[in-house]
Amino acid sequence: MRTPLSAALGLEFPLFAFSHCRDVVAAVTRAGGLGVLGAVYFTPDELETELRWLDAHTDGKPYGVDVVMPASLSSSVNEVSAKDSARTSMEETLKSYIPDHHRDFVEGILDKYEVPELPADGDHSHQLLGWTDATARPQVEVALEHPIALLASALGPLPADIVELAHRNNVRTAGLASSAHHARKQVDSGVDIIVAQGTEAGGHTGEISTMVLIPEVVDAVGDTPVLAAGGIGDGRQVAAAMALGAQGAWTGSIWLTVAEADTDPRVVPKLLAASSRDTVRSRALTGKPARQLRTDWTDAWEGTDSPGALPMPLQYMLVSEAHRRIARAGRTELMGMPVGQIVGSMTDVRPVREVIYQLIEEYAAAVERLGAITEA
Repeated sequence: MRTPLSAALGLEFPLFAFSHCRDVVAAVTRAGGLGVLGAVYFTPDELETELRWLDAHTDGKPYGVDVVMPASLSSSVNEVSAKDSARTSMEETLKSYIPDHHRDFVEGILDKYEVPELPADGDHSHQLLGWTDATARPQVEVALEHPIALLASALGPLPADIVELAHRNNVRTAGLASSAHHARKQVDSGVDIIVAQGTEAGGHTGEISTMVLIPEVVDAVGDTPVLAAGGIGDGRQVAAAMALGAQGAWTGSIWLTVAEADTDPRVVPKLLAASSRDTVRSRALTGKPARQLRTDWTDAWEGTDSPGALPMPLQYMLVSEAHRRIARAGRTELMGMPVGQIVGSMTDVRPVREVIYQLIEEYAAAVERLGAITEA
């Protein structure tokens, strides 16, 4: 189970695993794949701590970092970003763009479910995070100080200067694309790998299904290697991705319920019980369409009295404290997270290594079946 890309990266298997949990990233890397740490929820100092830990727990094997550097934001956000990249000043300025009726709508939901305020002495930071170019750049600087093998962009093409900087540090770059048009833009920006992500995927995703998207992107980008993403949680799906021209599989949702994951233990049972129909593509979390577990919270944002989501990053700034309040109050009917339609196949908790080897066994069995059909 080797491809030119996995060989070039020194991987035993062409399996890429996105996770916000460093333990999952390290476990996948040690098992022969490539773990990729999502950096968006970390400050630069926190990211430095996470990467130091990964350096010490990946046995010298390759791992990656994923940032969010959206190419398009609202005009007001772009104006603020251009004027002032200082985190605190930018955050305070952006807060002023959040309309009062949006704040009132959020408070109305919290009042309905009797969610109390956070303690006055609690931590009310982390509202902007890495959702803008200006806040993601310090994360990139931190990442490139460590022996990472891959720098990926989860939303929008990496800026050309960031691609060049990564290449100077002998780090390959990757960009997620939800259409052939987006994939070509990623190639034009100089990225080395395209992650073609179908609408089945968790998190930010487009509208084209994986089965349709992968061959379109493979044909559009020529010699640039493509990873298949979206709804992959079985070795048969990995084999299908290879048959469509991909050089590996980019996975995410299936790692939310592994033994090493730090997923909120109150959400894990909801994930294990969910069917493939229990996700929704909603702007309620970040302002851009992101597939996530359907909850009373997402339903409220789709209701007739909803003011509609704000553009990124204002929506997350609006709701981030509300999510902390919900979690602290334990209102599980409001608690969800980004997850793909593969959630319907996530029915138990197992170690990372077991999940990887099952993927490989299923892949081998699928290839063998195809071989038997061909021979017949």
